[in-house]
Amino acid sequence: MDPRPIAILGATGSIGTTTLSVVRAHPTLLSVAGLAAHHRWRELIAPVREFKVKTIALADPKAAAEARASGEFPGVKILEGTAGLTEIACLPEVHTVVSAVVGTAGLKPTLAALTAKKDVALASKELLVLAGKFVTATAAQSGAKLLPIDSEHNAIHQLVRDKNKSEIARLILTASGGAFRETPLAQLSNVTPQQALQHPNWNMGPKVTVDSATMANKGLEIIEAHWLFNIPAERVDVVIHPQSIIHSLVTLTDGSMQALLSPPSMAFPIQDCLLFPRRLPCPAPSLNLQEAIALNMLPPDPLRYPCLGLARAAATKGGIAPAIFNASNEVAVESFMRGQLRFTAIAELIERTLATMTSREPSSLDDVLEADAEARRISSDLLPSFTR
Repeated sequence: MDPRPIAILGATGSIGTTTLSVVRAHPTLLSVAGLAAHHRWRELIAPVREFKVKTIALADPKAAAEARASGEFPGVKILEGTAGLTEIACLPEVHTVVSAVVGTAGLKPTLAALTAKKDVALASKELLVLAGKFVTATAAQSGAKLLPIDSEHNAIHQLVRDKNKSEIARLILTASGGAFRETPLAQLSNVTPQQALQHPNWNMGPKVTVDSATMANKGLEIIEAHWLFNIPAERVDVVIHPQSIIHSLVTLTDGSMQALLSPPSMAFPIQDCLLFPRRLPCPAPSLNLQEAIALNMLPPDPLRYPCLGLARAAATKGGIAPAIFNASNEVAVESFMRGQLRFTAIAELIERTLATMTSREPSSLDDVLEADAEARRISSDLLPSFTR
């Protein structure tokens, strides 16, 4: 059997590099047909050579020009912009696209891949939050598989894929609680971006790590679970599990629960998506039950994590409300990372933006993108009243 060719959108990030480690572990089953990144072209040199990649894309045209001029990519086709990412996602030989572009930049390439009947291993939760209605409809129409890479949703996917929907009562997402789960509430307004990036369990990009500290990520995951598993957001729960060993649980209609456990390594969910439905040894170490393992769980404190409540309210309201939440959160996190916004003002800015805009049911993808842009404008206009 020939190796299954994949394309990676977001190849220089943590998901992209872990995906390459999975390919490296299974060279007879997986190959790399295309790689895409935003601007860090130098980080593509080694994997292009190692995996003999013939086509790459850089979202930043200036970076693409630098890569072409560097002489480091002989015989390699170098594409640029959203069109370049889309071409990578739709290469004829590609079987599975790993969509791991941060934010909404991967939306059009991902939709194009699904339309082209490519299976998509989705790591960018924002895409379902922003346009879940259109992403899932596109997958259903083409017959392409939409496979979740997020460890929580991948765990649920593994737990429910052999069950009838009538057997599933509730989904339970686990959360680490982020960098400030034990920080006194009175100190949260003074924490720094550097402190927020000290995640206790996971090695992730800056945006996702800050989202973990506010638990905005878990709010986004509630919305994502709604679209992935066709279940109302009201039936998706969140618990804090500091060890990040239980990745999610499913409550069945008889009241029993099932859980999926593995160490906190993204290699496990990525491999599940890339080799689905096969199971083979993973390059990451497995749990050692000869060592003492603590498995604690507790409910999230709404005062510590107001973003979680805001996201749940947006999920319940539906329409463009999740897109508003996501866009405002991106603006707020960016401002916090620049040192302009207090950590606790992230939720305050999101709340004000949600209150300023009226939710409606989007009629098209362009309608969603317009709402996204409007939410960003409003959040940016509101920033001066929250900045330090």
